[in-house]
Amino acid sequence: MDMIYPSIGELTNEKVNRYALVIATAKCARVITDEYVRQREKAERMIANKDTDKSLASMITKEFRDEKAVRTAINRIKSGEYTILGDGVTAEEISDDAEETVAEVPFAE
Repeated sequence: MDMIYPSIGELTNEKVNRYALVIATAKCARVITDEYVRQREKAERMIANKDTDKSLASMITKEFRDEKAVRTAINRIKSGEYTILGDGVTAEEISDDAEETVAEVPFAE
């Protein structure tokens, strides 16, 4: 059986439960999917208007085009690009270094 990488423990740093991780990953994947759709629609409009001679695939960011949204979301959570907020933590309390906050998920005791 293949090992799932990264592990749940690595993604949560043992600070949030796996259910909060699932919700945060789904929300992050939704943001990624929305960005893919936005880029694709823009590229299709440009091609239809003959504003470009590039292929559709070349006009969409490689990360969005070649990876599944959930895999990209997991990678972004692992790298710290997205943060899972715990119970009672507001977005204002997160440092300015965080590029984007995806989910405010309460801790389940």
